[in-house]
Amino acid sequence: MSQLVYKSKINKIRTFALVLIFAGIGFMYIGLLVKKIEWLMLLFFLIGVLSVLLSTVVYLWIGMLSTKAIPIVCPNCEKPTKMLGRVDACMHCKQPLTLDKDLEGKEFDEKYNQSRYRKKALAEAKKKSK
Repeated sequence: MSQLVYKSKINKIRTFALVLIFAGIGFMYIGLLVKKIEWLMLLFFLIGVLSVLLSTVVYLWIGMLSTKAIPIVCPNCEKPTKMLGRVDACMHCKQPLTLDKDLEGKEFDEKYNQSRYRKKALAEAKKKSK
């Protein structure tokens, strides 16, 4: 039985931006290989440049999001990490984390970060309190 490995949201987005950079460089390299067909070379260069620019926007966005993330110390590896949303994973040891007392002891699921799940959970809590 394989154990699920969770990833930090910040690391997932950073990985996506890094893949965009390498894909952009790859497209531009392909453009060099087809330099005899000028319109195709230009097309690959434009796709490559747009990919690199998009990665810059993603890095800027995750950097701004990272400043709003809650810094905590992981209880498992005792290293500082940042947490986005109600549930996240440690950036170092992949330990599932939550700051929400209602979610402690429950199975880790990223659906807890979705707003419709939170609304549903609040409605259920109101029904139980009545």
